[in-house]
Amino acid sequence: MSKHIKYDFTPTGRIVLENSGRIDPENIVEYLGVGGYEAWEKALLNMTPSEVIDEVKASGLRGRGGAGFPTGLKWSFTAPIQTERKSFIINADEGEPGTFKDRHIMEGDPHKLLEGTMIGAYAVGANMAYIYVRGEYKLSIARLDKAIDQAHEYGLLGKNILGSGFNLDICIMIGAGAYVCGEETALIESMEGKRGIPRLKPPFPGVKGFWQMPTVVNNVETMANVPSIINRGGAWFAGIGTEKSKGTKIYTIMGDVNQPGLTEVELGTPLSAIINEYGGGMRDGKKFKAALIGGSAGVLINDSLIDMNMDYETLAANDAVLGSGAILVMGEDVSMPEMLANTIHFFGHESCGRCSPCSLGTRQLSRLIKKILKGQGTEADLDYMVTLSEGMQQSSFCPLGQSLIMPVKSTINNFREEFLAYIK
Repeated sequence: MSKHIKYDFTPTGRIVLENSGRIDPENIVEYLGVGGYEAWEKALLNMTPSEVIDEVKASGLRGRGGAGFPTGLKWSFTAPIQTERKSFIINADEGEPGTFKDRHIMEGDPHKLLEGTMIGAYAVGANMAYIYVRGEYKLSIARLDKAIDQAHEYGLLGKNILGSGFNLDICIMIGAGAYVCGEETALIESMEGKRGIPRLKPPFPGVKGFWQMPTVVNNVETMANVPSIINRGGAWFAGIGTEKSKGTKIYTIMGDVNQPGLTEVELGTPLSAIINEYGGGMRDGKKFKAALIGGSAGVLINDSLIDMNMDYETLAANDAVLGSGAILVMGEDVSMPEMLANTIHFFGHESCGRCSPCSLGTRQLSRLIKKILKGQGTEADLDYMVTLSEGMQQSSFCPLGQSLIMPVKSTINNFREEFLAYIK
């Protein structure tokens, strides 16, 4: 790994974070001064909803919450449905450990999120939008609340916006900090005042969501890209990144690096560049050992993949996922079995208990990893942990139980000798 390289914090090349740290997030005048709400005016007065959707489709924008589903395609499922009421929801729950990109967007540039939300609501024909924010994000909630009031004051929200005949309001809803509410149907259940437990799909939210009305749910980072796409065109956005992974991605860099924090870079940027150039290199001269990519439900890679390009296709080819964009970097002194034990404990704690494969499976995995850490395990226990995780992947009700296979299998496969050292 190269030595510490100072990161240039100028906003060149950024899309989502281009205004963060440059304007007062509590002053709508400053947002207007850098071209804010021009995309909203353009979409509302000069484009039809279908033209907005086509532009977003042309951009190649994919969901930045973890699933990576094409945004324009998602909107196109709900837009044609003829009904009196539709909802547009922003998922700002952000329960993934070590991930705070959405918080930074909401605190640093709340009007950009509002503008993207307005455009999305107009595109699908929703007259009510909601931002579901985790309760711990007090400053995000306060700044969004103030931004909504300012947008009303300037006639950008409410009745007959800009004389277009379109009505829209945005409401903030506060979550209770459940990891499973990052799943869109569990989030909707929580919004309806129920316990946050995932729903059976189909029907999907795009057809029957919030109070059984057609509902679109998008991530904060996804929507913060939309104003720039409408202003500069889908073709412009599609020219950034790789052939199939378009645009930029915000990464949360943590662990054994000199400069932990956030960075926004083009999709396709090598992992080594993100760690060295934007994370400042390995801390205290440590040797790179592993990185957990995509959050707790991600994949633990070893040094053989340090130069891997960070885009959807390359990661998928290496059985990894982009996820929320969290990158936990670990030096040679980190214990991989202990790392996996912490991950399993987290999943067990956050399991909603709806299905046995997840609630009982996480308990069994926790029992096995503790047994190994005590020096009482066998090599057969390692193989059984992978088999058990595969069973959870195939039979769990929602992605929480289905995704534990990724950290379990990757950690055991890539660092098997370290587990065997505990066993021996």
